[in-house]
Amino acid sequence: MTVPETVAQPGSGVETDTGPGLPEAAAEALRPHAEHAFADELTALAAADDRPRPARWHLSPWAVATYLLGGTLPDGTVITPKYVGPRRIVEVAVTTLATDRALLLLGVPGTAKTWVSEHLAAAVSGDSTLLVQGTAGTPEEAVRYGWNYARLLAHGPSRDALVPSPVMRAMARGMTARVEELTRIPADVQDTLITILSEKTLPIPELGQEVQAVPGFNLIATANDRDRGVNELSSALRRRFNTVVLPLPATPEAEVDIVSRRVEQIGRSLDLPAVPAGADEIRRVVTVFRELRDGVTADGRTKVKSPSGTLSTAEAISVVTGGLALAAHFGDGVLRPGDIAAGILGAVVRDPAADRVVWQEYLETVVRERDGWKDFYRACREVSA
Repeated sequence: MTVPETVAQPGSGVETDTGPGLPEAAAEALRPHAEHAFADELTALAAADDRPRPARWHLSPWAVATYLLGGTLPDGTVITPKYVGPRRIVEVAVTTLATDRALLLLGVPGTAKTWVSEHLAAAVSGDSTLLVQGTAGTPEEAVRYGWNYARLLAHGPSRDALVPSPVMRAMARGMTARVEELTRIPADVQDTLITILSEKTLPIPELGQEVQAVPGFNLIATANDRDRGVNELSSALRRRFNTVVLPLPATPEAEVDIVSRRVEQIGRSLDLPAVPAGADEIRRVVTVFRELRDGVTADGRTKVKSPSGTLSTAEAISVVTGGLALAAHFGDGVLRPGDIAAGILGAVVRDPAADRVVWQEYLETVVRERDGWKDFYRACREVSA
């Protein structure tokens, strides 16, 4: 069965197949899709890529891994890293997508699962928008299909009345679908994926038909470790996935690099000051988050209590971006301790009772005694009072 393409209306957020090139609205988008933001890199990789490509893949597995991890092509084109972490993790993820197994990216919040998922889909299929966003209210229609009720009432069940889900469209086109926050989706909706992933078929009982996936189809799902108690995956569904765990950055230097890169990218789109002017403050934010997360200071000499939040790399990026915005609009454009203090307080103190005690103790026993951190200590004390 061939699923009819959905024709997008202006402002609908659904893009039509208008051929290669940057869609008109994407040039001014606040956050362009990966395939638009890095179109030049993807084009250069495709031109230089002479390795075998799986069916309907835009790039070979080697080129997909290079796109994510970065490198320099023979013509001198620099591919910027999209993911900073162990190379083997990316290689396993890409290899999984080249098989008939779906990919589950697992990790604590803020370990770039969504970011990696988007860039994998962009590199493999040239389209990262076939997305199901998982929430507690995600209906079965979001994974399978829905109906145009005006046509359904007027003409009864028919292919013209069918509204395909992103997963169904990916199956029909041989592309990569994405399911974000899988463990937030109700269990009965999760299980609609079992037939899709095992049989590569989506039945349509109302029409007595089915959609069979064509070569190139696969699915990337993300889930975080903190959501195990929300809607645990059934063993039947988990067996349909190859699970790749994305760890937190192994070293402070790696985490500082990640935060700096992402803040610089976000800052360019928001016209914020350059990151180098706030490099010292970025390192302080990362140091504070890592010490509270690990329960011990960087030198290993002092144990500290950990707050209830995750204090992830993504939260560090948010704190620094907010601080740069404060510096740009209410300061001199240079990131200073006073610009990030409130953001750190908000990230650390999630439980007003228990976390505030943890934060105050950390300030007095660690930050206060640290050389060169007096201005940071005063700024944090001021917002914590």
